[in-house]
Amino acid sequence: MTATERSEFLSAGLRPHTCSDCGTCVLVKKNSHKHTSIQWTTDAASSCPVFAEAAAAGEHTALLDTCERLTVSIAKAVRNGEFGELDE
Repeated sequence: MTATERSEFLSAGLRPHTCSDCGTCVLVKKNSHKHTSIQWTTDAASSCPVFAEAAAAGEHTALLDTCERLTVSIAKAVRNGEFGELDE
């Protein structure tokens, strides 16, 4: 796989999404209603209040799946059609 092919594989379909709760911007790829890929563009512990709280409590934020508030924000964007038509 060439560097260009690898880059395309890793980033194709990613769209910016701003969390409606805290304003953190992430890149999101939705292949289906069940599949969501999230790529953080900033350090989550410094940009997301939920991750910051976990870090302050001594938790390893790398072990967190994601922020539930962000999940809700993405789900709302999906319902509003911001990610186009999705497969079931």
